[in-house]
Amino acid sequence: MDVARRVLGTRRREVAIGAVAVCVIVMAGDPHSSRSRLPMCPVKLVTGLDCPGCGGLRLTHDLLHGDLRAAMHDNAFLLTCTPVLAALALRSFALRPGAAPAPVPPRVAYTLASAAMLWMFVRNLPGWPLKPITRA
Repeated sequence: MDVARRVLGTRRREVAIGAVAVCVIVMAGDPHSSRSRLPMCPVKLVTGLDCPGCGGLRLTHDLLHGDLRAAMHDNAFLLTCTPVLAALALRSFALRPGAAPAPVPPRVAYTLASAAMLWMFVRNLPGWPLKPITRA
């Protein structure tokens, strides 16, 4: 039991350190700039279409800088789904040592997947008003 607690505690610590490191990198770089060294979405690079997660780095950057308006333009779907995704992630980490991860309820999984596909369709329609704000 003691080993399980140590492993779970180490895993939580590693995830927390990784999350802080990613936030520092995204906060320091500017994904809105065309000269940014942050990676481009592979789906957008190959197809030219915005996937449901496109704009996630810009969204994170804007939220870390307190710019909610720009974050909404970057990815409204991801911004509104963040509380649900955070709750699912916390649910997975709030386990007792030795317990198996709780599966995502099928209704929640299907709803999120369907909403993501609908969002991908809608955001790629011509004339969609919420386009990411880019800076030269």
